[in-house]
Amino acid sequence: MSTNIRNFCIIAHIDHGKSTLADRLLEITGTVTKREMQPQLLDQMDIERERGITIKLAPVRMQYTLDGSTYELNLIDTPGHVDFTYEVSRSLAAVEGAILLVDATQGVEAQTLANLYLAVEQGLTIIPAVNKVDLPNARVEETIHEIIKVLGCAREDIFQVSAKTGVGVADLLKRVITQVPPPVVDEDAPLRALVFDSTFDDYRGVISYVRVMQGKIQRGTDIQFMATKVSNIALEVGTFQPKLTPTKILKSGEIGYVVTGVKSVGDARVGDTMTDMKHHAVQPLPGYREVRSMVYASLFTKEGDDYPLLREGLSKLKLNDAALSFEPEHSQALGHGFRCGFLGLLHVDIVQERLKREYNLDLIVTIPSVAYRVHLNPAGAHARERLVKQLGYEAADAKGVVTVTSPLDLPESSHVDHIEEPWANVDIVTPASTIGPLLALIVEKRGEHTSTEYLDEQRVVIHCKVPLAGILVDFYDRLKSASSGYASLNYDVFGTRNADVVRMDILVANERVDALASMVYADEAQRVGRQVVEYLKTILPKQMFEVKIQAALGAKVIASASLSAMRKDVTAKLYGGDVTRKRKLLEKQKKGKRRMRAMGKVDIPQEAFFAVLRRDRP
Repeated sequence: MSTNIRNFCIIAHIDHGKSTLADRLLEITGTVTKREMQPQLLDQMDIERERGITIKLAPVRMQYTLDGSTYELNLIDTPGHVDFTYEVSRSLAAVEGAILLVDATQGVEAQTLANLYLAVEQGLTIIPAVNKVDLPNARVEETIHEIIKVLGCAREDIFQVSAKTGVGVADLLKRVITQVPPPVVDEDAPLRALVFDSTFDDYRGVISYVRVMQGKIQRGTDIQFMATKVSNIALEVGTFQPKLTPTKILKSGEIGYVVTGVKSVGDARVGDTMTDMKHHAVQPLPGYREVRSMVYASLFTKEGDDYPLLREGLSKLKLNDAALSFEPEHSQALGHGFRCGFLGLLHVDIVQERLKREYNLDLIVTIPSVAYRVHLNPAGAHARERLVKQLGYEAADAKGVVTVTSPLDLPESSHVDHIEEPWANVDIVTPASTIGPLLALIVEKRGEHTSTEYLDEQRVVIHCKVPLAGILVDFYDRLKSASSGYASLNYDVFGTRNADVVRMDILVANERVDALASMVYADEAQRVGRQVVEYLKTILPKQMFEVKIQAALGAKVIASASLSAMRKDVTAKLYGGDVTRKRKLLEKQKKGKRRMRAMGKVDIPQEAFFAVLRRDRP
C-alpha cells in the first residue's frame, strides 16, 4: 500500500548546522509562521540554546505539496556529540531515511562517520548534503570529494545548501520526498508502536513518543507496554507541530505521541512496544540494544533533606534520557546519594546542570571514573564467596571477577590478583600536517596506533586503540591543542586489558575527601598527585588556619602542599605602649589558629572535584 508519509532525520557532526537546517525546513513547509520563528526552534531546553548544541532528539511533523500531492513529513532532529550517540540510534530506528549534513568549512569529521555507519546498519536511504557553501572559507569541492570517498555515491547525488540563507534547501526537501521510501503500512494488523522517547507531565503522567509500525491508536484505546506488562487507557494522541497537537488517530507509518496516564516512570521504558489490549500483538518489536555506560560518577546533595528530590529528579530524567543509569549509594562522609552511569564527561555535565536548574538541587559530583574488572585473589570458590561478602560486593562471576565503578570500592591490594580496564577504538579525523603530534599524544596516553586512512591529500583518519580512562583525562583538550582545533574524535569501547592501577586519595586538613579519590597508573601516581595538590591549592578558598593538602596511596603520602592561613592584623588597634602587649596579642592569635587547625573543616567547592581530571595544568 503506497502512502504519502516520509519519515527522516538529520545526522551530522556537532555544530555542522542540523538545527539550522531544521529551522529552514519548518519555514519552507509553513509549519511555523515567521512571527513564531526563532533560531534553533526545536532545541527546547535553555541549556541547549546557551551552549549552541542539541542534547535531545526533537520530532516535528510538516506538510508539503509537490506536483499536486500533499506529503506528511516527519522529521527528527538529532544531537551531534559523541556522548549522545544513543539519541541518534533511537532516532534512526524510527525513520526510513537520513540527511547526512557536512560542514563545507570543516569537511567530514569523526562523528559524521560514526552516525553514517549507524544509518547504514539500519538500512536507511542516505541523502548527502554539503552545508555552509555561502561562507568565504568554504571548501566545497574538497568536502564533496571526501563524501564521495566515504559514501561511494555520485557527485550529482550531493546537494550544496546553506541552511542559514535557505539556498538549495527546497531542492533537498524535494529529494527527500522522491528518494526516501514510504513506510510499510498495515492498519488492519494488531497495534505495534515503538517507543523511541518519553517525557513526564505532573498531571498527565508519562507521554510516550512513538512510531506506529502497524495498526492504529486513538484516544480511549486500551494500551499495554509489552515489556513491563503495564496497561492503561490512552488519554490523548497527537503529533508534533512542533508543539504537542492532539489528533483523532495515529495510523501505521506515522510518528506522534501518546499520553499514557502511567504515573510510574519505570513502567514506560524507551525501546518498549506499545500494543492494543483488545487486539494484542503476538511479538514485540526488536527495540534497542541496551546502552552501556562508559563513565561513572556519584551524585550527592549538599543538604541531606534533598535526597528524595534527587531520587525523583533522576527517575524523571531517566525517562527523558535513556542513556542515564543510577543506583543508590552511601558514603560515610557525603551521606546518601546515587552512583550514576553516563556516556561521557559532557553527559555528566549536562545531567548535573539539568538537575540543578529543573529541581533546584545543590549537588556534589565525585570524580568521574570508568568501570574496572577486579580479579580477586582466592582460588577456591568458597573463599571467593566469603571475600565478596566481606568486601560488601553484591556478587562476583565464576572466575572471581567484580566490577568496580568507584575508587572507594577497590579492595586492598592483598585481595587483588590483577585489574582490567576498558579500552576503546578511537577514530581521529585531522589535517595530515598534525599526524606527528597526535601520534605522540596517543603513545603518551598508552594507546596503540593501528592504521591511517587518507580522505584526501590534506585530511586523514587515524585509527587507534586507547584506554578509556586516558580519553577521559584531558584527551579532547590536548587533541584540539595539538591540531590547532581541527581534529575531531569518536570512540567506542571494545573490551578490557590488564592495567597496573592504584587508588589515590586526597586529604584536605588531614581528612580524606572521598569524592576526590581517583584511580591512577602506579608509575604516574607521584607526578599526578603533585599536579593535583598544586592545582587544588589554587582552587580551595583560604581559611583562618593553615590547610595541608596531600595525595596518598594507602598510608603513604606521595605529594603535599600547604594553603597559607588568612591573617588578621590583631595589632592594628594598638596605639603605643610596651612591645609585650603586641607579643601577647600575637601569641593569643597563634593559639587560636592551632585550635582551629585541630577542629577546622574546609568546604570543598564543586570545581575542585574535577581538578583530578585536569592533569595538564601545573
